[in-house]
Amino acid sequence: MQSNDAERADEAPEMVDKRASAHMDDEPASAGPPSQPANGDALAAATAKAEEYHRNWQRSAADFINYKRRVEQERGEVARLASAALIINLLPIYDDMDRAAHNVDANLAGLNWVQGVVAIQKKFGSLLESMGVSEVPAEGQQFDPAMHEAVGQQPGEEGKVLHVIQKGYQLGDRVIRPAMVIVGEGNAGPAAQPSS
Repeated sequence: MQSNDAERADEAPEMVDKRASAHMDDEPASAGPPSQPANGDALAAATAKAEEYHRNWQRSAADFINYKRRVEQERGEVARLASAALIINLLPIYDDMDRAAHNVDANLAGLNWVQGVVAIQKKFGSLLESMGVSEVPAEGQQFDPAMHEAVGQQPGEEGKVLHVIQKGYQLGDRVIRPAMVIVGEGNAGPAAQPSS
């Protein structure tokens, strides 16, 4: 029995060596530091990928800034259109108050309620002005189809606005209601005709 144990003891170091060498065969051949070219390729690939991510991020950031700017512009345009719609609906009331204030009978001019109507008309005008509304220049001006609407003609200087039937208004630089005007058709009397 002891001889068997001795034989096993002699075999044991050989087995350990075989197992160790078999285990070493499973590991890659280059256990040392990786070669430089493989490291450089990986670094170049990682750098290229990082640059691509960075460009995509910059593009996304620029798209987001453009989106925010577009939303703000649309929001401003909606607010401007809402203001214009409100003003267009208020203008006939202002026209009536303006006519009432300017056509007061001389006998009624000193009464308190008349002065109240005139004061309300002035406040209304100040409110419209504070909202950016201004009257379209018309009487005595050259007829401009973008700002005036001709509703008739009379003898007078050709192309000039002679009378304003209804005032026109603009919000900022945009005409929201053209002025209704009478335009001069030129002097067609006998003195203006050429003699033959």
